[in-house]
Amino acid sequence: MRMIDFFDRGARNAPDRPCMVTDTGSRSYREVRERSNRIAHALIADGFAPGAHGAVLSGNDPTAFEAILGILRADGVWTMANNRASVDENAYLLDLLDVDTLFFHSEVADRITAFRAQCPNIRRYVSIDVPLAEADAFLGDWIAAAGDGEVPERRSGAPDDLAFLANTGGTTGRSRGVMLTNLVWQSLVSSLVASMPMKQPPVNLVAAPMTHAAGPLALASMALGGTVVVLPKFEPAAVLDAIERHRVTYMFLPPTAIYMLLSHPGMRTRDFSSLEYISYAGAPMSLDRLKEAIEVFGPVMNASFGQTESPMCVTAMPPHLHLGADGELAHPGSCGQANLLSRVEIMDDDGNLLPPGQHGEIVVRGPLVMAGYYKNPEATAEASRFGWHHTGDIGYRDDNGWFFIVDRKKDMIISGGFNVYPAEVEQALHAHPAVQDCAVFGTPDDKWGEQVTAVVECRAGVTPPPVEDLLAFARERLGAVKTPKQLTYIDSLPRSNAGKVLRAELRKPYWQNRERTI
Repeated sequence: MRMIDFFDRGARNAPDRPCMVTDTGSRSYREVRERSNRIAHALIADGFAPGAHGAVLSGNDPTAFEAILGILRADGVWTMANNRASVDENAYLLDLLDVDTLFFHSEVADRITAFRAQCPNIRRYVSIDVPLAEADAFLGDWIAAAGDGEVPERRSGAPDDLAFLANTGGTTGRSRGVMLTNLVWQSLVSSLVASMPMKQPPVNLVAAPMTHAAGPLALASMALGGTVVVLPKFEPAAVLDAIERHRVTYMFLPPTAIYMLLSHPGMRTRDFSSLEYISYAGAPMSLDRLKEAIEVFGPVMNASFGQTESPMCVTAMPPHLHLGADGELAHPGSCGQANLLSRVEIMDDDGNLLPPGQHGEIVVRGPLVMAGYYKNPEATAEASRFGWHHTGDIGYRDDNGWFFIVDRKKDMIISGGFNVYPAEVEQALHAHPAVQDCAVFGTPDDKWGEQVTAVVECRAGVTPPPVEDLLAFARERLGAVKTPKQLTYIDSLPRSNAGKVLRAELRKPYWQNRERTI
């Protein structure tokens, strides 16, 4: 099956149900299907070949989703692009990933001149919201002149056909293109449905960027005939209003966004009775905040672990397994058990699989793993050593198959010969009621090699506690070795477009003019 076949399932089963909803109106499945067919007809008439790469550069927008569906319906490869990335990073990725046609929103029109200079393979620029001089065509005019009716299939939908190209985001180096096949998409949708069975067609709130996990999750919701509520961006008050107004049943948010919701004034007076699932992933979540979220939203929290190369739900912990009979967290700190379609293990540096309790790299096998890095066989071989996909995450599993992530392999701090995992230190700091979020990393130290350093963002309206008091709080939970030797406050931590805290940006100044970086 092709990705578009999943959308068509939802459209066939519920043609008149709202497919996408915004504050200004809604579009039914029938309307979205018709528009995606017209976009596909226009692409094909313009010379868009089967298997060609099409990208959409836009914030959260229903027309942007329709352009994605049009690319897929024309049997192209959807190439994910991030409107929040820099001009140079976008140009690098659009060129690397051989994009043929770029749909773009007027908010990024000022970048098109740079793209024309740096991306010679882009054949056509199409504006999606208004006519623009920077564009070769305006989508409204384009589809008005296009044919209607169903677009004939031009690719068979074979399991190993490339379906979409994602990118690694560049938080640990230059971004790489990730090749995801029809089989990966089928496995992703199947794993999501298995781990989060819906009582009714979902009402999926998209508040996180559609350029990250929220976009594919919205497309997966459409396979179930669900309604996708599209917010332009994450804003706590707007999210809370949308949950109540549209009776939202499902949403994905990174932990930092959940923290912001929990800190929003008056949120405990809101009606969350419609919610079935709040998926959180992308970074470890504070255990104290997780317990608070369950108290406020109800038993709806759904943990998962994955990455671009093995998307979203390699492991999962559904809501009913979060709490034990005593009302406490049943598996504190766990990212879940392996999903039905993935084999997940812990491996040492020599390729040996490790028994429960031992720390090593989390490795994965199964149909949810990428086909490789686009035009990068060396990186593909490195990530596929010993016949397993290497996630780059350090973790362990217990005797019952619950997995625990300790940290990113490259983020580990070695201080005085001891391994210190930043995530563990961050978890201890998160437990303090004044802390909104934090980042921990290693900085150079002549005696210890590296010292543990923390940068802390406090909750809005809260006076930061004295540094020594916060360090003492951490020391009680961590001991002397793991407690930060240096701690500073910051108004707002730098974050990636996906909401992840950028440790690398924070640690960079400390390692300038050094011969080494660890």
